[in-house]
Amino acid sequence: MVHASGGFALVSFPSGSFIDGRFTPVEHPDGLIRSVSPADTDDVLGEFPFARSAARQAVEAARRAQPAWAALSMDERARAIERLRGVFAARVDAMASALSREVGKPGWEALSEAALLAAKVKATLEGGARLVAPVLLPGRQAGWSYRPHGVLVVLGPFNFPAHLPNGHLVPALLLGNTVVVKPSEKTPAAGALYAELLAAADLPPGVVNVVQGGGEVGAWLAEQAPVDGVLFTGSLAIGRAIARANADRPGKLLALELGGKNAALVLADADLDLAAQLVAYGAYATAGQRCSSTSRVVVEQRVLPAFEEKLVEVASGLSVGHFARQDVFMGPLIGAAARDAFLAACEAGCREGATALLAPRVVSADRPGWYVSPGVHRVERRVPGSHYQRDELFGPDVAIWPAGSEQDAIAIANDTDFGLTAALFTGDRARFERLAPRLRAGVVNWNLPTVGANGLLPFGGVGDSGNGRPAGIFSTLYCGFPQALTWGEGAPSAAPGLPWPGASR
Repeated sequence: MVHASGGFALVSFPSGSFIDGRFTPVEHPDGLIRSVSPADTDDVLGEFPFARSAARQAVEAARRAQPAWAALSMDERARAIERLRGVFAARVDAMASALSREVGKPGWEALSEAALLAAKVKATLEGGARLVAPVLLPGRQAGWSYRPHGVLVVLGPFNFPAHLPNGHLVPALLLGNTVVVKPSEKTPAAGALYAELLAAADLPPGVVNVVQGGGEVGAWLAEQAPVDGVLFTGSLAIGRAIARANADRPGKLLALELGGKNAALVLADADLDLAAQLVAYGAYATAGQRCSSTSRVVVEQRVLPAFEEKLVEVASGLSVGHFARQDVFMGPLIGAAARDAFLAACEAGCREGATALLAPRVVSADRPGWYVSPGVHRVERRVPGSHYQRDELFGPDVAIWPAGSEQDAIAIANDTDFGLTAALFTGDRARFERLAPRLRAGVVNWNLPTVGANGLLPFGGVGDSGNGRPAGIFSTLYCGFPQALTWGEGAPSAAPGLPWPGASR
């Protein structure tokens, strides 16, 4: 990805819409998205026009293609989807380059996301397919199989602009749906490159379509377009808006993953060096811009001073900067508004009583960008309505909450409207297994960060973290519905008064 001279390998991006199997220019745009790297604001990735008319055409193309795609067997669709795996694997470097430039991800992290595209195909065609295989009940002429919903919209986030849309798209295609993808307006270049990779797999025209757009295009696709489902990863506010707009369409699939206020629990018998390093990883990877990022750490009181010292030491020494540097752990926030909002939230938290053990600040890197340093705060009392304490900040900060006992620690961890991920640090596996069921979260890890979901497991949460449609290996389950099937002959066994045709003749 990075040339020996230190310059970054540049990738060009198609600027049109990918509809019905081909790229076409947006002839009458409603707007234009200019993509500027948050890691170097002198680096312009491109300009991407968009129009609601293109989104409408994409939905129409997907609707036309859906019956023939659904008529194929799952094995036939799997063979077509397998071509995606080869394309994704061949273009890892190009996708990683786009992710670093457009999101600001360090090289190690961008390569990791780019590699997940092919891995998702493999996991879906193996484990995910087994979850939706046809079933015949033993000894009975009855069973079930899974049928597609129809046309699905995938609305992608900016933090994982390739991996997360792909995590919806691959299982949706396997089940026989056709798909319209709209990338985040913050990452149009990564979305355009993803469309280029989809095109290279030579799927039937209209089966996959990609259109750019701002919030108005996303809102039309989610709320007004004649589609059968919306698969969304993003903020709670937008998820609520999608749910409200579709309240009178109970048959429409909504798969909503809406973030978290994730807690790591550090108990007194934990390896504190390990806990400090992994809490820092969970809090500051992707500059804290993950739905699974650690934003709270609940620490038993008797090890609190030692843990605080270790965490501040790790956070203080963490390398922040441009992705071209090989020693960088954390890049920038996605934009100026995100940086300003994050710093303002931390300052407000301090006004509400939080103590800044390490205050986040603007970082002057070697290139102009939206860089901040990590933050560590201590919070000792609950403030009702506190944005800092209750909401997802989407930035590199962690709040330490002291706990008097393990019971107290569990109560503090569960005191959130979200319920996505949690981590529990203890030297006793039996203690972890005893306490994990008491944590109200969809993912619970032992001596691991809250981030880094295993693609072979379900991924999703409770409360404001989602609406019960877990992704990961379970994505195939929400991309289809079970159709019960019964085979048989003869009249009902207990139906008095129901004549057999011709019996009176």
